[in-house]
Amino acid sequence: MQKKNFWADIKYDLPAGLVVFLIALPLCLGIALASGAPLFAGMIAGIVGGLVIGFLSGSHTSVSGPAAGLTAVVLVAIQQLGSFEIFLLAVVLAGVFQLLLGFARAGMIANYFPSNVIKGMLTGIGVIIILKQIPHALGYDKDAEGDFAFFEQSGSNTLLSIWESVTQFIHPGALAVALISIGIMLLWEKPAIKSKLGILPGALVAVVVSVFVNQGFMMLGDPWVILPEHLVSIPVASDASAFLAQFTLPDFSQWMNPKVISVAFTICIVASIETLLCLEAVDKIDPYLRRSDPNRELKAQGVGNMISGLLGGLPLTSVIVRSSANVNANAHTKASTIFHGFFLLVSVALIPVILNMIPLAALAAVLILIGYKLAKISMFKAMWANGKYQWWPFIITVVAVVFTDLLTGVGIGLAASAFAILRGNLKNSYYFHQEEYHEGDLITIKLSQEVSFLNKASIKLTLDHLPENSKVLIDATDTAYIDFDVLESIREFAIEKAKNKGIEVTIKGFRDRYNFWEADFVHSDPDPENLPNQKHVRELVEN
Repeated sequence: MQKKNFWADIKYDLPAGLVVFLIALPLCLGIALASGAPLFAGMIAGIVGGLVIGFLSGSHTSVSGPAAGLTAVVLVAIQQLGSFEIFLLAVVLAGVFQLLLGFARAGMIANYFPSNVIKGMLTGIGVIIILKQIPHALGYDKDAEGDFAFFEQSGSNTLLSIWESVTQFIHPGALAVALISIGIMLLWEKPAIKSKLGILPGALVAVVVSVFVNQGFMMLGDPWVILPEHLVSIPVASDASAFLAQFTLPDFSQWMNPKVISVAFTICIVASIETLLCLEAVDKIDPYLRRSDPNRELKAQGVGNMISGLLGGLPLTSVIVRSSANVNANAHTKASTIFHGFFLLVSVALIPVILNMIPLAALAAVLILIGYKLAKISMFKAMWANGKYQWWPFIITVVAVVFTDLLTGVGIGLAASAFAILRGNLKNSYYFHQEEYHEGDLITIKLSQEVSFLNKASIKLTLDHLPENSKVLIDATDTAYIDFDVLESIREFAIEKAKNKGIEVTIKGFRDRYNFWEADFVHSDPDPENLPNQKHVRELVEN
């Protein structure tokens, strides 16, 4: 089901855009801080991600902005290039490279991400969000809001930060705000409330209430008052000229600098992979089951990065935290993404003082519930029920994403998934019970329509376990393609190994292009009806 009526959807998209805006606001600032870039650069990236990429993208739910996965790349790149202006040129060139990838249809690689890895990535990010936001919910804001790495820049790590916040620092006001916010959002999920006020997201209500709660704490005084360092902190310009002065132009004189090109290529590859991963993941949680065009997304990201770099912003990717918040806020179309970009622009230009009254603890509460929805216990149960070859790549991806970073974790998950495929193919391909075999039975091995190199190990194992002095029919009647290595294994068995074990081999359906010489075999293409006691040992169906 795909919604197409803008005016019917706007009542859902506008409040959803507000929720995403509230979540994106501290993340844009935190990621800029963690990247060693000006805070305003993060805001520019968020605005461009909403207004530009939101307009050009074909995705209804994906939200783009500065990404935590790029913070290490950006931090090192600014140091290597020597100035932020030169780095901005690398961002522009990265956008050009991404645009070219889109026209080259490189987005097709998204089709090769296994679903167990994508689900593991989503669940891992959910766990990270919960772990990272616990200290903020307790009023311990030592780590930047946008830092999602397990090993923090301060030298600590996520688990130690939780321990420090629980044992050494719990701000009563922040804790109260977080608990009140969670209570409001859980209440909003109740059918009675949802049916009457469902259009208004609970997260938005919780944030607004948190501002008034903190104003009430001011009347109580210490220790309840949440101080400015635990509130949202948008740069405040004194006038219009000061606001415009925060935009920075790239240093185009360095466009032939090999270091700039190298950084641009790195940003392009990392941002493109992260975008495709996020796009595939957010499509899986879209309640309307809509599919996004990855090539169009790469083009949109390319244009977005070019504009962000030209204005002085950080590099952009599609971001799962904001995208999942968008889905959970009941967004219907990409208008919510555009609204979020518009709200970011208005906030930094007109009302930064008002937004600087929002407690980080309230936003932490919103993110904790988003994290829980991504990492529900039901997901673990469902993956366990799917069997070990789905479970192990899933749980390995979850752990790897939590303890490394998004791309490294997914890479480890892909390796685990590939190993599971090979292992499953090897273990499940042979099915022959010696005790059920009776002398004189005809053992039939039927090949599937497509036999790839992945089937080589299973077929060799099947052939090697055939009993001595038996009769074997290898049937390729329905086979359209057989990999060369598989053919070599079958030929080696039929000509050499079978003779040593006294096995009589018959082939059927092997085409001339397979280069099988019938003279090499005792029997070729027999009439199975004339062979007694046929026994189908295993039909090798490997799609």
